[in-house]
Amino acid sequence: MRKLLITAGLAVLGLGSQTAHAASTVFGGGMAEACSRAAIRGEVSASYERICTQSLQTEFLETRDRAGTFVNRGVLRLRRARFDEATRDFNDAVRLTPELGEAYVNRGAASVGRHQFAEAVVDINRALELGVDEPAKAYYNRALAHEGLDNLKAAYFDYQKALELSPDWEAPKKELARFSVARP
Repeated sequence: MRKLLITAGLAVLGLGSQTAHAASTVFGGGMAEACSRAAIRGEVSASYERICTQSLQTEFLETRDRAGTFVNRGVLRLRRARFDEATRDFNDAVRLTPELGEAYVNRGAASVGRHQFAEAVVDINRALELGVDEPAKAYYNRALAHEGLDNLKAAYFDYQKALELSPDWEAPKKELARFSVARP
């Protein structure tokens, strides 16, 4: 059996800004859909978060759309490194719709941002079991968590998987460039 020696150069540890976020699509018009579009587009303005909040407070939403709106507001909060508030949103989404993989992958991203790496791995594993719309983001976030746990081999393979699933995505390419792989 051959062994691989995997080392990685130091990463800039502003992990919260490096995580990938998976939004939930909500249709039907109204503020919930506007919230969804903002999360998908990558918006960061607090005004979009307020739209999500107003939707949750005033619109009648089916359970899955309500859970998706919590995910989307959480994603907007993640982008502004408001990890605790984002986690509360993802927890609410999980309570409403426990099979919503995007809630788990984003809660894992929030855990990475808080440097709670073992917790992040658990959530991201659950997201991958349930299925997510953008699995490359889940593998990328799990790679960040593995690096935080000093499990460079697992991180390397997760970055590789993220790149395999999304070959044009620069983030995993950049991370993989820090690694050296050698046979001892």
